[in-house]
Amino acid sequence: MQLFRITAIAALLVVATGSIAQADLVETTAKRIHIVDADSGLVLLSRGADEPFPPGSFAKLMTAEIVFHALEEGRLSPDTEFQVSEHAWRTGGAPSRTATMFAKVKSSVSVADLLQGLTVQMANDAAIVLAEGMKGSEEAFAQAMNERAKELGLKNTHFVNPTGLPAQGHHVTARDMTALAMHLWRAYPERYALFSQPAFEWNRIFQRNKNPLINLNIGADGLMTGFAEGYGFSVVASASNGERRVFATIAGLETEAERVEEARKLLQWALDGFTKRQMFAAHQKVGEADVYGGEKKTVGLRVGDAVSVLAPVDDQSALHVRIVYQRPLPAPIREGDVVGELQVWVGDTLSSRADLYAAETVEYGTLSQRAFGAVAELLVGWLRQLSWDRVEAKMKAVAKTPS
Repeated sequence: MQLFRITAIAALLVVATGSIAQADLVETTAKRIHIVDADSGLVLLSRGADEPFPPGSFAKLMTAEIVFHALEEGRLSPDTEFQVSEHAWRTGGAPSRTATMFAKVKSSVSVADLLQGLTVQMANDAAIVLAEGMKGSEEAFAQAMNERAKELGLKNTHFVNPTGLPAQGHHVTARDMTALAMHLWRAYPERYALFSQPAFEWNRIFQRNKNPLINLNIGADGLMTGFAEGYGFSVVASASNGERRVFATIAGLETEAERVEEARKLLQWALDGFTKRQMFAAHQKVGEADVYGGEKKTVGLRVGDAVSVLAPVDDQSALHVRIVYQRPLPAPIREGDVVGELQVWVGDTLSSRADLYAAETVEYGTLSQRAFGAVAELLVGWLRQLSWDRVEAKMKAVAKTPS
């Protein structure tokens, strides 16, 4: 059986042709999903991954990151104690009727205990006390959260407070939250274990972990659930089967029960439904690209490092590759120049990208070769524009068709 197929697409035509239609590899009711294999970084499933939605308790993942980072750098100690302000008590404590660790107003709580409340109980009072203790106010802490998010490459995320309680301007994406979860696992392996604690007892109060996934027999060991009015239930999760680990953000579900069931199904599918395959060896030639004004009409394309993939066990025909480049490539081209991109798709999900390099040098062509190339490119450009006009006209016609 053929493992994959290659489609060469000039970059100018990508918009017109769109992605190659594939049947869904797994059915789900989630509206926004981003699932990544931890070891390889390969994307296994992505849908609506860059659509913003309110974070809910996901904001506490960034709050935890700020605290973990300060502890790692020695700017904060686990034994440091912060006082519970009236604002923290009223907004996130017992009077708030939200997730809380029941810290008493004007009492002092250690950073270690506050982190327990934050990661296990998803406690709002813990998040606010940490924010006020470290930066003086929720607003100042939120600024630090956004600065840190930018440093971590979270491009479509903005925080307004450390809790995720409703506020104008709060938004995250599934892609960013999956990336943040993977960062927490890699950067703070010892503290990451806080997310998988089944329960903790503090101040004679016993509290179970509010993440329902860790009680399922699927290897889940973190991280947090979320909810936002109008956007439904969500979860940022990690699970391991001992051989592989996956991280997932799953959002836009209608009920808590649906969140548990969809997360269980998707995590199990991500762990068990793929097998590793080497697609190309290091420096292997994978195709050719058109050249304009050169001594040759085409140039060979090669990869740099070996390209491996996670192929679906039940449907390896869903795996396909695209060679994408800006057509035509102008001469001269030097061997080793980056001239395009190799895209690996699993169904309709872009799983990975890799630079493509010129496999040879192509010098300027003769005057007649360049003249012929110019005429050929004018013709191809006209045909490309005609093709695009037809696609655009078809799209407009479809848009006008009554439903």
